[in-house]
Amino acid sequence: MSARTAIALPALLLPLVLLLTGCSGSSSANSGGGNTDGKGSVTLNVGDQKGGSEAVLRAAGELDDLPYKIRWSTFTSGPPLLEAVNAKAVDIGAVGNTPPVFAAAAKSRIKVIAATHGTSYGEAIVVKKGSELRTVADLRGKSVAVAQGSSAHYQLTASLAKAGLSIDDVKVSLLQPADALAAFTRGKVDAWAIWDPYTSQALRQADARVLTTGQGVVNGLGFQVAAPAALDDGEKSKVIADYLRRLHRAQDWVFKHPEEWAKVWAKETGLPYETALDSVHRSHGTRVTVAVDEAAVASEQKIADTFAELGLTPRRFSFRDFVDTRFNAGLPPSTAAPRSYGKGH
Repeated sequence: MSARTAIALPALLLPLVLLLTGCSGSSSANSGGGNTDGKGSVTLNVGDQKGGSEAVLRAAGELDDLPYKIRWSTFTSGPPLLEAVNAKAVDIGAVGNTPPVFAAAAKSRIKVIAATHGTSYGEAIVVKKGSELRTVADLRGKSVAVAQGSSAHYQLTASLAKAGLSIDDVKVSLLQPADALAAFTRGKVDAWAIWDPYTSQALRQADARVLTTGQGVVNGLGFQVAAPAALDDGEKSKVIADYLRRLHRAQDWVFKHPEEWAKVWAKETGLPYETALDSVHRSHGTRVTVAVDEAAVASEQKIADTFAELGLTPRRFSFRDFVDTRFNAGLPPSTAAPRSYGKGH
C-alpha cells in the first residue's frame, strides 16, 4: 500500500467521525452551545448530533414561527447526549436503538418517549467484492471488525445466531469505524459490521459488497429520550408534544424530498452527496413515526439481554421501566412497515 493510500484511509471516514454515531455504545462527549430558535417563555433544551434534528427541522421549515424557544447543544454521539439528559443539561434528544440500553443499564434518569421505524438495510456486514465469503455461515473462523456495544455489534451477534453460530465462532476485532475501515481496506479483517451512513460509504468507496443486512434481525428503531424532570413540568411537557409533532412532519418531508435533504445532509456532515443520497434511500428516508409500544419494549429488551450476556453491560434490567408512553396516542405500532423508495433501495 502506498503512503498516499495510507494517508487517505483515515480521511475517508473523517467527516463521519462527527456524524450520526448514535448507534455506538461508547464515545467521549463533545457538546457545545448551538443555535437558539423561536420565542416565548418556555425553553426546550435539545441535545442533537451533526446533521440531526436541527438540520432536518430547519430544512423542512418546522422551525419557522416557533412559539417557544429551542436551545440546541451538539454532541458527538448518543451516549454523551444521554449523559446530558441524565444530568438535566438537556431535556430531550434523538439516539439510535443501542444508547438507551447502556444508559438504562447504568441506571440513568431517562425516559424513552417516542420512536421511528426504518428499514435495516443500512445495518450490514460487508466483505470485499472479491471475497469468497457468500453467507453468514462462511464467517466461522474469520475475522470481523465491529464497534463494541454498537447496534452493529448486536446485529453481528444476532446474524450469527440465525446462521447457527455464536460470537465465539468468529474472531472479533473491536474497532471504531475509522480504524475498522483501515483494517478492512488493508485486508486485515475478513468482514466489517457497520451501520448507515458507513454502509453507503463503504459500498461506494471501499470496494465492499453486502454479505447480509439487518432486515429481520434488528428492530430498525430510533428513539427520542427525555429527562423525567422535563416530562414532569406541565408547560415543558406540552412543548415536547409539539416538538415531536414537528419532527413527525419533518420526517414526512424527508421522504418526499430525498434529493433536497441529501444536499442539506451532505453539507452539514461532509458526506459526498451521492453517499448521502444512498443513505437516505437505504435507511434515513424510510423512517416512520411509531408508538413506543410493547413490541418496541420487547425488542429493546432482547438487545439489553444480549449485551448483558456478552458482559458489555453491568446488569440485567427491565427496559419497560425506562419508557413513558404518554405521547403514543394516534401513532401506528412500532412494527408498522417503513417507507420504501422502490426496487433497488
